Amino acid sequence: QVQLVESGGGLVQPGGSLRLSCAASGFTFSSYGMSWYRQAPGKERELVAFISNGGGDTRYADSVKGRFTISRDNAKNTVYLQMNSLKPEDTAVYFCNRRNSWGQGTQVTVSS
Repeated sequence: QVQLVESGGGLVQPGGSLRLSCAASGFTFSSYGMSWYRQAPGKERELVAFISNGGGDTRYADSVKGRFTISRDNAKNTVYLQMNSLKPEDTAVYFCNRRNSWGQGTQVTVSS
């Protein structure tokens, strides 16, 4: 079955950086676009970034454009989210997504 396992979250100061990883298994990874979503307390889950199956097409939420970069390594069945210039409002649980499948999430907290 499809498994998505996120890692790399943690506590970081404003202006800092984190790199999230999502290890995928149970499907042909290189055939699917992948997404990162996030959900802050009391808010709806929102799309952060998308990458096409080959990596040639990427899209971002306006709130993270220029700060976050999504990438993938199809040889390692892994998708990444590089997050720079982090802000307190980026605090959320970040989820990896492929269609109807979700990982367990990884907590990102931006605070001084």
